[in-house]
Amino acid sequence: MADSATDLAPIQQKIMAQVFAPALDDLAGVLAAEPDNTEALYMAAVCHRYLEQFDQAAARLEHLKQLAPDFGRAWQEEGHLQRAQGRDEAALLAYSRACQANPALEASYRAQLEILQRRGARDQLYRVQAQLDFLLSLPKPIVAVTDLIAQGKLVRAEEICRKFLQQVPRHVEAMRLLADIGSRLGALEEAEFLLESAAEFAPDNTQVRIDYIRTLRKRQKFTAAFEQARRLLATAPENPQFQSLFAIESMQTGDYAAALAAFDDVLRKLPADATTLTSRGHALKTCGQFDKAVASYHAALASNPQHAEAWHALANLKTYRFSAADMAAMQALAGDSNLSCMDRVYVAFALGKACEDAGDYRASFEHYARGNQLKKNQSRYDANKMTAELAAQQQVCSSDLFARKAGCGHPAPDPIFIVGLPRAGSTLLEQILSSHSQIDGTLELPNILSYAQQLRRRKRASGAAPGYPEVLEELSPQELAEFGERFIADTRIHRQGAPFFIDKMPNNFRHIGLIKLILPNARVIDARREPMACCFSSFKQLFAEGQEFSYSLSDLGQYYRDYVALMQHWDRVLPRFVLRVQHEDLLADLEGQVARMLEFIGIPFEESCLRYYETERAVRTPSSEQVRQPLYKDAMSQWQHYEPWLEPLHRALILA
Repeated sequence: MADSATDLAPIQQKIMAQVFAPALDDLAGVLAAEPDNTEALYMAAVCHRYLEQFDQAAARLEHLKQLAPDFGRAWQEEGHLQRAQGRDEAALLAYSRACQANPALEASYRAQLEILQRRGARDQLYRVQAQLDFLLSLPKPIVAVTDLIAQGKLVRAEEICRKFLQQVPRHVEAMRLLADIGSRLGALEEAEFLLESAAEFAPDNTQVRIDYIRTLRKRQKFTAAFEQARRLLATAPENPQFQSLFAIESMQTGDYAAALAAFDDVLRKLPADATTLTSRGHALKTCGQFDKAVASYHAALASNPQHAEAWHALANLKTYRFSAADMAAMQALAGDSNLSCMDRVYVAFALGKACEDAGDYRASFEHYARGNQLKKNQSRYDANKMTAELAAQQQVCSSDLFARKAGCGHPAPDPIFIVGLPRAGSTLLEQILSSHSQIDGTLELPNILSYAQQLRRRKRASGAAPGYPEVLEELSPQELAEFGERFIADTRIHRQGAPFFIDKMPNNFRHIGLIKLILPNARVIDARREPMACCFSSFKQLFAEGQEFSYSLSDLGQYYRDYVALMQHWDRVLPRFVLRVQHEDLLADLEGQVARMLEFIGIPFEESCLRYYETERAVRTPSSEQVRQPLYKDAMSQWQHYEPWLEPLHRALILA
């Protein structure tokens, strides 16, 4: 939500004193200067409602929901407005959405109960009452933490939650909420520890156990997550939620047959459940069953045309083409002010792809820009901070450092790291190399990023050690060897027995110094693509998580520039440790570039690498359909269709 440059406290006091007309006069001045000020829009809607100016109130809320679709209090105010006009059904929907966005809104629970009691809707009433009872059972600091998390005020929420846990160390909900904050901030190791402990203290707490499974999955501890999901399902084998979770974790371990069987079990109980049909489509897509995936996504939309994730899933197939009827349905959905923020994002990116395929590049860009802006509004990414972090790598990781640490680390030659920017062709390189009999393809493994996070937090823990990457200077030979040995051990689960394996986490380019110190005999391949093509391809791709620089053209340009500078540094201080493969060169001379990569790795040429599209394996990236086809050059110049709107990107790329 937009931060206010204006102190709204005096206006808030007028509203509390029920002096609504003067408060509105003050708000008019604020909104004239800051038309997207979310707090001012919310206050104006409240004032208009109390003055029974319902149309004006609705207009303010419509504007507010466009800016901040998951602003819980906006939905609560929508409920109050609908109720004031005698529209109980619409009010119930709004109050329900308010509680989904912010579970700390007591007034929304109570308003639902009043409407449900009048209607005699006993089942719904009991469910809402249970939710309210749980909220009322929480200590006030924990209610405040819940509210702050919903508002995105994570630092303050963390402060209050930690202080409370110092006083009540085993409060399970406080532990769960602190883990949630940690997960949102990227502190997944701490989140896992908190949830593991909470699950031991309260083994019957379903939400804790579900959060624990999801955190294990985020850490790519797929076997552990699967085992926890299996145990949860054993407690209630017919529970559709548990069956669905079991299916998802089966997918992560590569058992797609078990996943699809579990999804089918859910669909026998809930025959047209759009969420399950969409998840089933994801499983089918990942293991290469394109037509069946499309059918599953269409079944989800036939059941619920507003299920925006299915529209985006179709777009994300890359090779799917939307019909005129599809376009009309998505455009109607995009105009629905009741969509959640994520649903708006899904529809925006799907429409961007649909308009692109139709050749309407202006409309396509507008949709992509809208989706990215919604994501950026929720992001904490700071491009200048990232520039400083990458510059620190150059300052610390000098030739002298590597000379002094020569001979350290674990000697295993197994890992092949494919690094670079997203959409630079890394999935294609992985598919080509994993078609070799001596190389296993795996995933975008989080291990190196996790080690960097651990080293970064050492300063906070001890107060004495330097931060990361400065701490690399002080790591002992034993510690470096232990990190390398741990990487080999922790990644073994993803391998199928070949001598070499690929870790294609693109962001590992930030940590090539760490990789060299802990795994000196590893290979690193830099997947490079022409900057405008690479950056715009990222801009129009909705990533699941972790690529927050992609939400802004100027941020993308700055990130690409910083990436190139850092790779030039690695070339200087670690000569011959990184092999650069230019995507355009690969398209022009596949055999020559494959031979070059295999020579770099030190293994013989195999023809299967040239027929990489025949290799059957699960591919979990947005390029999954593209890498199952022979090489094509259509994407090389796609960005040029959007050139009139890409000046911010071009300007950022050429800045010195």
